[in-house]
Amino acid sequence: MRLTSDANEARRILLENRGLDIGDSTGLVSDSAQNVFGRSMTLVEYVQRIIDDVRDGGDSAIQNINEKIDGYRPESLVVSQEDIEAAYCRIDSNLREALEFSAQRISEYHELCRIEDWNDESKGYGQRFIPVYSAASYVPGGTAKYPSTVLMTSIPAQIAGVKQISITCPSNQGKNPPDSVLAAAHIAKVDCVYAIGGAQSIAALAYGTETVNAVDMICGPGNIFVTLAKKLVYGDVGIDGLYGPTETVILADRSANPVICAADLLAQAEHDILAKPVLITTSVSFATEVSHQIEKTLSRMSRSEIAGRSIHEQGVIVVVEDLQTGIDISNEFAPEHLSIVTEDPESLVPHVRNAGMVFLGEFSHEVLGDYGAGPSHVMPTAGTARFNSGLGLHSFLKYVPVVSLSRKDAFKITEAASVISREEGLTGHAEAAEIRRELH
Repeated sequence: MRLTSDANEARRILLENRGLDIGDSTGLVSDSAQNVFGRSMTLVEYVQRIIDDVRDGGDSAIQNINEKIDGYRPESLVVSQEDIEAAYCRIDSNLREALEFSAQRISEYHELCRIEDWNDESKGYGQRFIPVYSAASYVPGGTAKYPSTVLMTSIPAQIAGVKQISITCPSNQGKNPPDSVLAAAHIAKVDCVYAIGGAQSIAALAYGTETVNAVDMICGPGNIFVTLAKKLVYGDVGIDGLYGPTETVILADRSANPVICAADLLAQAEHDILAKPVLITTSVSFATEVSHQIEKTLSRMSRSEIAGRSIHEQGVIVVVEDLQTGIDISNEFAPEHLSIVTEDPESLVPHVRNAGMVFLGEFSHEVLGDYGAGPSHVMPTAGTARFNSGLGLHSFLKYVPVVSLSRKDAFKITEAASVISREEGLTGHAEAAEIRRELH
């Protein structure tokens, strides 16, 4: 991991090229574009063409694209309820119990996040919170298995009051998604599971096909094609956010355990070669020991090559003079996850301005946030924690003001409305307000 004790250099390293890297890159898609559409394309052109083809061609377009990209033509795009229930019964009992336990924790947390409608009759206004009617989450798949993402996206939607909940997950060479994913869908009471991946699944959910129902909201993480597809269909359908590689900042002082901190950084690093593990500490000796523990552990990890590249190419250790400087640097970086492992972590929470989720102490670690601490693990990345929050009930709710003024209050507002609307040149507005007073 790169090490610096210069705060300005740390900012430069951490903030350089900060943001989602979904630019217009021809090289990234030239082979796929040539194979699918017969010519080279930029990334944006390629994903937009997939979206257009699915919107115009429906199921057959999805099957054609799948066949050209993955080498097989799926017979069915929908997983039957019988297959979902069978998968739930088929998985190992320990896994089933673990999924049920995590689902319960997630449900309990989001139940406590419920927001109530309110109305102030004396003032003549209030607010209603109305869930979207339908929502779907993208669950990464193929050779990977992410049943946790099913729980983390579908359960908040259900508690928010969404009526129709679906997920889409890539099939494995034409077979159903993994049993664990289907079992999680059963536990989360998902209404429909689609065996579709990539940008084509996002297009199908945005516009609908013969077998895929269009939804009001699409949520969940995905690769660069899925992320760009979400960006391109936004406006025709709602999205929760755009997500890049995972990232964690650990803010520690010399009271922290270097072995544990090293393990937490490696847990993030094994996700992706682009994952960003960052340690900010007030102790040079602690920084040195964490680095030593990382190198000691790397070679025996099952994903050592991925974790190693993440650690050596993306990892940063920053030694700061004091914890406030560390918090300031973290706020500028705006990490997906912030773990505070200090003598008094609670005292630093009021100073945290930008973070997807905050973990306090050695036992409240990020891995538990991934699998069942309670809040959803779908969190803002790439600095978007500056303006966005992690997925939750609010992701599926619309905030609708309701105005119900008495005649007396309406007349009080009329004069201001008339003056302002005339200043704006909207005399029709002014007269519509004034006429009520004149007629009464």
